[in-house]
Amino acid sequence: MFNGSSITQFLLLAFADRRELQLLHFWLFLGIYLAALLGNGLIITTIACDHHLHTPMYFFLLNLSLLDLGSISTIVPKSMANSLWNTRAISYLGCAAQVFLVFFLISAEYCLLTVMAYDRYVAICKPLHYGTLLGSRACVHMAAAAWGTGFLYALLHTANTFSLPLCQGNVLDQFFCEIPHILKLSCSHSYLRELGLLVVSACLFFSCFVFIVVSYVQIFRAVLRIPSEQGRHKAFSTCLPHLAVVSLFVSTAMFAYLKPPSISSSSLDMVVSVLYSVVPPAVNPLIYSMRNQELKDALWNLITGCYSEAINFLSSSAKQLPCNSGQAQPVF
Repeated sequence: MFNGSSITQFLLLAFADRRELQLLHFWLFLGIYLAALLGNGLIITTIACDHHLHTPMYFFLLNLSLLDLGSISTIVPKSMANSLWNTRAISYLGCAAQVFLVFFLISAEYCLLTVMAYDRYVAICKPLHYGTLLGSRACVHMAAAAWGTGFLYALLHTANTFSLPLCQGNVLDQFFCEIPHILKLSCSHSYLRELGLLVVSACLFFSCFVFIVVSYVQIFRAVLRIPSEQGRHKAFSTCLPHLAVVSLFVSTAMFAYLKPPSISSSSLDMVVSVLYSVVPPAVNPLIYSMRNQELKDALWNLITGCYSEAINFLSSSAKQLPCNSGQAQPVF
């Protein structure tokens, strides 16, 4: 029998038992992680450095990239280290920290996606009021509300989950610490408190989902009324990346938590968890850059500008080197 005070570590679910497959998992996750770092890092740097992109849409996109970097950095490095060193252990405090950060960043990202849907709604359906409704102060307040909501939910869920007595062992059927799998280890009826919090979270989740759906219904109605084909194409090009990101995020998360128990298994739960926690942070930069010519142009200007500065620096450094007078130098 275990309890919360006697558990010093949890054992996570391993992707494979064979050493070759463990190393394959390490290199695969390393590639995904580096792609996420590169893609989100380029978006953050480009938006921060190019003053033409200092608009509400790109301000929210910068926040989204920060959240993506945080969420994938919370999950993937620990999983990679476990596969590389052939271990499954994570400390009790490390598991609590991972639960808090995962819940904080993912819930904040979902709130931010809801805010971004509102941004697209105002830009297309009420363009004359865009500057008034989405001024710099309003954008900062909405972004802060998204981050603050995620922080509050994470704090409540983490404190409530790890206050429960655990007596069903310390083995988690997941490759990272996740609240539903920790609740399975509880031996107290007080886990109903956590289920109550999850119900409230589900209600808020569907409220945000309904808001996004209604916003896009209004957006599509407004776009279809645009007389020129070029105007419709431009309006769609600003909405489709966000809609694709929302669809990927919502569909994978809903399947992970709402799938029937009859098709549930450890391997399937692991694959679905990878789809909603690891894949979106790596794919989101690609989705946003594929159809956004303004972002691609700004990124190209940033790269060429850095390259030109590097060439100029090397040229100036070469000119400052002492010239050889032609006399033989002593060799030691």
